[in-house]
Amino acid sequence: MARGRKHDPAGLADDDLLELVGSGNEPAFGVLYDRHATVAFSLALRLLGNRAAAEDLVQEAFLSIWRGASAYSPERGSVRTWVLSIVHHRGVDRLRSQAVAVRRDEAMRTEAIVSEEYNDLTSDEAISRVQADVVRHALDQLSPDQSQVLRLAYFGGFTHHEIAQMLELPLGTVKSRLRLALERLRQSLAGVEGAVT
Repeated sequence: MARGRKHDPAGLADDDLLELVGSGNEPAFGVLYDRHATVAFSLALRLLGNRAAAEDLVQEAFLSIWRGASAYSPERGSVRTWVLSIVHHRGVDRLRSQAVAVRRDEAMRTEAIVSEEYNDLTSDEAISRVQADVVRHALDQLSPDQSQVLRLAYFGGFTHHEIAQMLELPLGTVKSRLRLALERLRQSLAGVEGAVT
Protein backbone atom coordinates (compact mmCIF):
# COMPACT_ATOMS: atom_id res chain seq x y z
CA MET A 1 0.00 0.00 0.00
CA ALA A 2 1.42 3.38 -0.96
CA ARG A 3 2.19 5.48 2.09
CA GLY A 4 0.79 8.61 0.45
CA ARG A 5 -2.65 7.01 0.07
CA LYS A 6 -3.10 6.68 3.85
CA HIS A 7 -4.50 10.21 3.86
CA ASP A 8 -7.11 9.36 1.22
CA PRO A 9 -8.48 5.90 2.02
CA ALA A 10 -11.44 6.13 -0.38
CA GLY A 11 -9.58 4.34 -3.17
CA LEU A 12 -8.23 1.54 -1.01
CA ALA A 13 -9.38 -2.07 -1.04
CA ASP A 14 -11.31 -3.31 1.98
CA ASP A 15 -8.36 -5.37 3.24
CA ASP A 16 -6.14 -2.28 3.22
CA LEU A 17 -8.83 -0.24 4.94
CA LEU A 18 -9.04 -2.81 7.74
CA GLU A 19 -5.29 -2.65 8.19
CA LEU A 20 -5.58 1.11 8.69
CA VAL A 21 -8.61 0.69 10.97
CA GLY A 22 -6.53 -1.68 13.09
CA SER A 23 -4.07 1.14 13.69
CA GLY A 24 -6.85 3.56 14.68
CA ASN A 25 -7.34 5.40 11.38
CA GLU A 26 -10.77 7.05 11.63
CA PRO A 27 -11.08 8.15 7.97
CA ALA A 28 -10.43 4.55 6.87
CA PHE A 29 -13.09 3.36 9.30
CA GLY A 30 -15.52 5.93 7.84
CA VAL A 31 -14.92 4.62 4.32
CA LEU A 32 -15.35 1.03 5.48
CA TYR A 33 -18.59 1.97 7.24
CA ASP A 34 -19.92 3.79 4.16
CA ARG A 35 -19.21 0.76 1.97
CA HIS A 36 -20.88 -1.86 4.15
CA ALA A 37 -23.38 -0.18 6.50
CA THR A 38 -26.34 -0.32 4.10
CA VAL A 39 -26.16 -4.07 3.51
CA ALA A 40 -25.39 -4.62 7.21
CA PHE A 41 -28.48 -2.62 8.16
CA SER A 42 -30.60 -4.57 5.66
CA LEU A 43 -29.50 -7.85 7.24
CA ALA A 44 -30.02 -6.51 10.78
CA LEU A 45 -33.51 -5.28 9.89
CA ARG A 46 -34.45 -8.64 8.37
CA LEU A 47 -33.20 -10.43 11.49
CA LEU A 48 -34.74 -8.15 14.11
CA GLY A 49 -37.72 -6.67 12.29
CA ASN A 50 -37.32 -3.30 13.99
CA ARG A 51 -35.48 -0.25 12.57
CA ALA A 52 -34.24 1.10 15.91
CA ALA A 53 -33.01 -2.34 17.01
CA ALA A 54 -31.35 -2.86 13.61
CA GLU A 55 -29.57 0.51 13.85
CA ASP A 56 -28.32 -0.38 17.34
CA LEU A 57 -27.13 -3.75 16.09
CA VAL A 58 -25.20 -2.20 13.20
CA GLN A 59 -23.59 0.31 15.58
CA GLU A 60 -22.55 -2.52 17.92
CA ALA A 61 -21.16 -4.54 15.01
CA PHE A 62 -19.10 -1.65 13.65
CA LEU A 63 -17.85 -0.79 17.14
CA SER A 64 -16.69 -4.40 17.36
CA ILE A 65 -14.97 -4.01 13.98
CA TRP A 66 -13.27 -0.80 15.14
CA ARG A 67 -11.98 -2.54 18.25
CA GLY A 68 -11.11 -5.85 16.61
CA ALA A 69 -10.08 -5.14 13.02
CA SER A 70 -7.00 -7.31 13.54
CA ALA A 71 -9.27 -10.36 13.99
CA TYR A 72 -10.11 -10.33 10.27
CA SER A 73 -8.50 -13.12 8.25
CA PRO A 74 -8.72 -12.93 4.44
CA GLU A 75 -8.49 -16.73 4.25
CA ARG A 76 -11.98 -17.02 5.76
CA GLY A 77 -13.71 -14.76 3.23
CA SER A 78 -14.11 -11.19 2.07
CA VAL A 79 -14.39 -8.19 4.36
CA ARG A 80 -18.09 -7.89 3.49
CA THR A 81 -18.70 -11.52 4.48
CA TRP A 82 -16.83 -10.88 7.74
CA VAL A 83 -18.87 -7.73 8.48
CA LEU A 84 -22.15 -9.53 7.74
CA SER A 85 -21.14 -12.50 9.87
CA ILE A 86 -20.52 -10.14 12.81
CA VAL A 87 -23.94 -8.55 12.28
CA HIS A 88 -25.57 -11.96 11.93
CA HIS A 89 -23.93 -13.47 15.02
CA ARG A 90 -24.71 -10.45 17.16
CA GLY A 91 -28.27 -10.39 15.83
CA VAL A 92 -28.77 -14.07 16.61
CA ASP A 93 -27.33 -13.52 20.09
CA ARG A 94 -29.75 -10.66 20.61
CA LEU A 95 -32.69 -12.73 19.39
CA ARG A 96 -31.68 -15.57 21.69
CA SER A 97 -31.38 -13.31 24.72
CA GLN A 98 -34.72 -11.71 23.88
CA ALA A 99 -36.24 -15.16 23.51
CA VAL A 100 -34.87 -16.18 26.91
CA ALA A 101 -36.31 -13.04 28.50
CA VAL A 102 -39.66 -13.57 26.77
CA ARG A 103 -39.74 -17.22 27.82
CA ARG A 104 -38.92 -16.28 31.40
CA ASP A 105 -41.67 -13.65 31.45
CA GLU A 106 -44.13 -16.01 29.80
CA ALA A 107 -43.31 -18.75 32.29
CA MET A 108 -43.96 -16.40 35.19
CA ARG A 109 -47.29 -15.25 33.73
CA THR A 110 -48.28 -18.75 32.69
CA GLU A 111 -47.59 -20.16 36.12
CA ALA A 112 -50.36 -17.99 37.55
CA ILE A 113 -52.96 -18.59 34.82
CA VAL A 114 -52.03 -21.87 33.16
CA SER A 115 -55.02 -23.95 34.19
CA GLU A 116 -57.56 -21.27 33.23
CA GLU A 117 -55.84 -20.57 29.92
CA TYR A 118 -55.69 -24.21 28.84
CA ASN A 119 -59.29 -24.87 29.87
CA ASP A 120 -60.31 -22.26 27.30
CA LEU A 121 -58.13 -23.64 24.46
CA THR A 122 -59.58 -25.75 21.72
CA SER A 123 -57.64 -28.87 20.86
CA ASP A 124 -56.58 -27.29 17.52
CA GLU A 125 -55.10 -24.27 19.33
CA ALA A 126 -53.21 -26.51 21.77
CA ILE A 127 -51.82 -28.57 18.87
CA SER A 128 -50.76 -25.40 17.01
CA ARG A 129 -48.81 -24.20 20.05
CA VAL A 130 -46.99 -27.50 20.41
CA GLN A 131 -46.17 -27.54 16.69
CA ALA A 132 -44.80 -23.96 16.82
CA ASP A 133 -42.48 -24.91 19.69
CA VAL A 134 -41.24 -27.96 17.75
CA VAL A 135 -40.57 -25.85 14.63
CA ARG A 136 -38.62 -23.27 16.68
CA HIS A 137 -36.53 -26.06 18.20
CA ALA A 138 -35.86 -27.56 14.74
CA LEU A 139 -34.69 -24.15 13.44
CA ASP A 140 -32.28 -23.86 16.37
CA GLN A 141 -30.67 -27.16 15.31
CA LEU A 142 -29.51 -25.83 11.92
CA SER A 143 -25.89 -24.80 11.37
CA PRO A 144 -25.29 -21.00 11.43
CA ASP A 145 -24.68 -20.98 7.64
CA GLN A 146 -27.88 -22.93 6.92
CA SER A 147 -29.89 -20.84 9.37
CA GLN A 148 -28.61 -17.59 7.88
CA VAL A 149 -29.59 -18.52 4.31
CA LEU A 150 -32.96 -19.97 5.39
CA ARG A 151 -33.89 -16.88 7.43
CA LEU A 152 -32.89 -14.52 4.62
CA ALA A 153 -34.89 -16.53 2.07
CA TYR A 154 -38.05 -17.32 4.03
CA PHE A 155 -38.26 -14.69 6.75
CA GLY A 156 -36.43 -11.93 4.89
CA GLY A 157 -38.00 -12.53 1.49
CA PHE A 158 -34.70 -12.32 -0.42
CA THR A 159 -34.20 -14.26 -3.65
CA HIS A 160 -31.33 -16.73 -4.05
CA HIS A 161 -29.50 -14.19 -6.23
CA GLU A 162 -29.94 -11.41 -3.65
CA ILE A 163 -28.66 -13.65 -0.86
CA ALA A 164 -25.65 -14.66 -2.96
CA GLN A 165 -24.84 -10.98 -3.57
CA MET A 166 -25.43 -9.98 0.04
CA LEU A 167 -23.21 -12.72 1.46
CA GLU A 168 -20.76 -12.65 -1.47
CA LEU A 169 -21.23 -16.38 -2.02
CA PRO A 170 -21.63 -18.37 -5.23
CA LEU A 171 -25.28 -18.92 -6.16
CA GLY A 172 -24.75 -22.69 -6.01
CA THR A 173 -23.52 -22.43 -2.41
CA VAL A 174 -26.62 -20.49 -1.39
CA LYS A 175 -28.91 -23.02 -3.08
CA SER A 176 -27.01 -25.93 -1.52
CA ARG A 177 -27.19 -24.46 1.99
CA LEU A 178 -30.89 -23.77 1.57
CA ARG A 179 -31.57 -27.29 0.28
CA LEU A 180 -29.62 -28.83 3.18
CA ALA A 181 -31.45 -26.62 5.69
CA LEU A 182 -34.85 -27.60 4.31
CA GLU A 183 -33.92 -31.29 4.28
CA ARG A 184 -32.76 -31.11 7.88
CA LEU A 185 -35.98 -29.34 8.90
CA ARG A 186 -38.02 -31.94 7.05
CA GLN A 187 -36.25 -34.72 8.94
CA SER A 188 -36.63 -32.93 12.28
CA LEU A 189 -40.31 -32.32 11.71
CA ALA A 190 -41.17 -35.70 10.14
CA GLY A 191 -42.77 -37.09 13.29
CA VAL A 192 -44.36 -33.91 14.59
CA GLU A 193 -47.81 -34.32 13.08
CA GLY A 194 -48.17 -37.90 14.29
CA ALA A 195 -46.86 -36.99 17.74
CA VAL A 196 -49.38 -34.23 18.40
CA THR A 197 -52.52 -35.59 16.72
